[in-house]
Amino acid sequence: MAGRGKPPEGTPDGAPGGDDDFGDEYRSVVFDESFVKAAPIQEFSARERLEDGEHTAVRSRPELPPGSGRTGITASRQGIVLVLLIALAFGTAIYMGFRTPYRHSSGEPNGPMRYTVLPLAPREPVPGSTPGDLYAHSPASRFRTGDEGVTLPAIHRTPHFSESQVEAALTTAKEYVFQSSLNESVLTGGAIRPVRDLLDPSQYRQFDQSVDAPRNDGRHAATAWMVRFDPSKVELAASSARVSGSLSVQETDANSLEITADHVIVYALRPAAAGKGSPNDRHASLFTIRREVRFHVDRQELRQRHQRLAVEQVSMRAGPLPCSADPSDSLSPLLAGERAKDDQEAGTDPYAWGRSGASMCGVLSGGAQPSPDPS
Repeated sequence: MAGRGKPPEGTPDGAPGGDDDFGDEYRSVVFDESFVKAAPIQEFSARERLEDGEHTAVRSRPELPPGSGRTGITASRQGIVLVLLIALAFGTAIYMGFRTPYRHSSGEPNGPMRYTVLPLAPREPVPGSTPGDLYAHSPASRFRTGDEGVTLPAIHRTPHFSESQVEAALTTAKEYVFQSSLNESVLTGGAIRPVRDLLDPSQYRQFDQSVDAPRNDGRHAATAWMVRFDPSKVELAASSARVSGSLSVQETDANSLEITADHVIVYALRPAAAGKGSPNDRHASLFTIRREVRFHVDRQELRQRHQRLAVEQVSMRAGPLPCSADPSDSLSPLLAGERAKDDQEAGTDPYAWGRSGASMCGVLSGGAQPSPDPS
């Protein structure tokens, strides 16, 4: 130890170190307890111990508060508690992120679009006549023409969405129905952009795969996203189809709306390259689709200038259509005078992966067809 000090309370009576008991030479080395407690402690550094004693540089120990013998342990415990609190807060944030009702359009919020199709094969030859006669003598006689048949329901607010937000979502769904099933450039012209532009970007990849390499696996059929016919085989015999159906909306959570579009659409078709006035003009036929599409719209999309939606599921029944046809790329309806062939080859094969959609087939009711001789 270096340096001297005096006890703060002075030298106690009778204690060693008084003038009467010891000389000056002992006073520098005899201390009472209070002096020892008050004296600062200093140590020479290791380098200073090795060097010449002329230097007086020392490293001071920090003064410790009373009871500081457990300070290191307390600080260690505080550090552990702090780490645990941070980990708990981080875990809670992750959990709440998964549990929150607010869903975003990035990624695939609802999984891939799912699709089912049921071809309807007629028992008798397909009736043929002019489009006007066919419509007049069919259940579609009272249907509206084109987009006039796609109407909005009465608009009402929901617990978490305003009336204007509900209307915006329904309007986007209506636009999708028109572009995907009534737009002539999509039906026979091969256009896809009007449909793709309305989709949530998270579905672009699935949509592109369905168009580039369509297959009947329930997820990658081009005809799931849009109705389209093989232009090398058929063309539209009337500029507008007949439509009847409904749009409905419900709130699924605080940030999501689910819209269902359920429509029956009746097209007048004829063989390709059979221009108006040609002998084949009177051999048009009707092709009927019952198409139900379920959409998902979230709050984030409703804030965008160009609103989009996610297609969750599409169910379609269509005829007259042969059971053996693969409807994944385009539809190849039976035309006037044609009849369904023996479709036993389309029997259900439990070993054929991804072909279940093509194995299902129904019978087109005679009541769904125009009168055999409407003229």
